[in-house]
Amino acid sequence: MPAAPPEGPVSAWELTDNLEGFLGRAEEFLHSAPALHTVLLSVTETLRVRGLRAYGEGAPLFGTYADGGGAVRGAFLRTPPHRVAVSPVVPEAAGSLARQLADVSPDLPGVAADRATAEAFARAWEEHTGAGVAPGIRQRLYRLGTLTPPEPVPAGRARVATGADRALLVRWHEEFGEAVGERSAMDAGDWADSRIAYGGVTLWETPDGTPAAMAGVTRRVAGQVRVAPVYTPAGLRGRGYGGAVTVAVTRAALDAGAAEVLLFTDLANPTSNGLYQRIGYRPVGDFAQWDFTR
Repeated sequence: MPAAPPEGPVSAWELTDNLEGFLGRAEEFLHSAPALHTVLLSVTETLRVRGLRAYGEGAPLFGTYADGGGAVRGAFLRTPPHRVAVSPVVPEAAGSLARQLADVSPDLPGVAADRATAEAFARAWEEHTGAGVAPGIRQRLYRLGTLTPPEPVPAGRARVATGADRALLVRWHEEFGEAVGERSAMDAGDWADSRIAYGGVTLWETPDGTPAAMAGVTRRVAGQVRVAPVYTPAGLRGRGYGGAVTVAVTRAALDAGAAEVLLFTDLANPTSNGLYQRIGYRPVGDFAQWDFTR
């Protein structure tokens, strides 16, 4: 499970729309636990490279929370129109943030964080705004232990996707969002362009060259990368392609110097949770999304 957030006096969150200022203040804290902060690290890295409108037209909002001695003990970011993402913090800090954001982002659709922080934020949002709150997707974060390729490996090979695969990546990214019932954080075309630019998608091809599955990986930051998404079209599932491409993209990340390779799974999907553990991923902790309604 995620490490307990540090205890300490509760103070107000410091909000900003300045990415560089936020990173200057929060970087040491975020780098102190790269696995627990993987979402904040990967999203801010994308914003730094692709621009502040990478996830939508709304201006991103960031913030840090400090203890009584001024040490940063928490961080959040929001890229409208998406949920706020919050690092693990004490319940009082989660509640304080919910109350502050209710004033500046009353249209907030939800929160994503470790389970305890997400629930504390949601309950405070409900109490402060009177809005309805409901639990959404429950996820488990995994960290690679020892990579163990599944046997037998399906026939075919892995290759990095290129610009010639853009239409396929766009289509599969959209299909993945439909399959998991979750709105994509980024336009499918922008996502494909972003990933192609740094070799961030690997395809598994059958012997005749037909793409059968894909696995993406985030940019490396603070020594960690996160595998996402992994997708096999419905008609090709059950043949080992998803496991093979996950192993391939994981091995490539290690070869490129990643110190930690992470991934999230939907706890409602026992197949994926079982697969990733068989190939060497080990649980770090549970995370949750909550949805808000007016």
